[in-house]
Amino acid sequence: MRESLFSKNLPKGKGNMAKPFLSYEQQIDKLRHDKQLLIFDTEYAKRILSELSYYSLIGGYKDLFKNPVSGKYSYGVTFEEIVAFYYFDEELRSLFLKYILHVERHMKSMLSYYFSEKYGEQQSAYLDEQNYNLNEKNKQEIQRLVKSLQKSVSMPTQYTYIAHHIKTYKNVPLWVAMNALTFGQVSKMYQYATSDVRTKISKNFVGITEKQLHQFVTVAACCRNICAHGERLYSFKIKEAIPDTIIHQKMSIPQKHGQYICGKSDLFAVVIALKYLIADEEFKRFKKHFGKLIKNVLKKCPHISRENLLNVMGIPDNWEKITRYKTYREDGDSFSPSARL
Repeated sequence: MRESLFSKNLPKGKGNMAKPFLSYEQQIDKLRHDKQLLIFDTEYAKRILSELSYYSLIGGYKDLFKNPVSGKYSYGVTFEEIVAFYYFDEELRSLFLKYILHVERHMKSMLSYYFSEKYGEQQSAYLDEQNYNLNEKNKQEIQRLVKSLQKSVSMPTQYTYIAHHIKTYKNVPLWVAMNALTFGQVSKMYQYATSDVRTKISKNFVGITEKQLHQFVTVAACCRNICAHGERLYSFKIKEAIPDTIIHQKMSIPQKHGQYICGKSDLFAVVIALKYLIADEEFKRFKKHFGKLIKNVLKKCPHISRENLLNVMGIPDNWEKITRYKTYREDGDSFSPSARL
């Protein structure tokens, strides 16, 4: 079998010239001699490259093992270490996805309940632009949302329960439609729902306003997509950000130019979001599993320091103390960006 190294692997400054085709043997030779990566078992390396691909494995997970100046692997780095790091990221995706799905399920349940409580069980209710916070600023976004909802509850459909309700009742209530909606659609529905509906939902979470809940859910939904599509998670970074929280303050996360340097739009931001969005006991289980994954990968990858790994993940050194703190101020008020201890 043969594998092509795609032009995406080109170093900066090489233009758009395509990489030459390399067989698995040539890929291994390149790693051994050009990059000075230790490969003890050639047959094992060939099998892994055929299962994962050079681009997914080496292109995605080499950075922490390389000397930033020479571009070569640090002395003594083995092929097995990179493979171990790849599977660490795979387990990381499974862990985060598991608990984000709990958030998704909760949001779907509450949104369908409070929206239907106000507007009724007819599908025409959630397909009516007027039942959202409609104004000139968000009119087009709401129109796109409604169009996507309409598509989700229309024939033909891959969902038998949707087809059943269409054929039998000529109506798909929101609580039925919810199972077919993506977390992104749910996030948009919450974003553009009327203030009274949003407020009722946000009251299910301690110390969160309706706007802050949307920020948490948006970041969680972005992380969910990364996990579901098997993309690299450990270096998760997005444009969206969670709000400044009492957790940032209590953990004494450093600031630069008035902004927290981590826990805003990185993987630790998702950790903080889960702290607010899932039950305390669930979060403790999540944190315990997360800590084990980090400890295990550091044992398997001796050429990665704990400091470097946490830094690229956006995780502060004292992250495990997060369960010591409540997610709200002691006076019971919700947090605000200007709150100070």
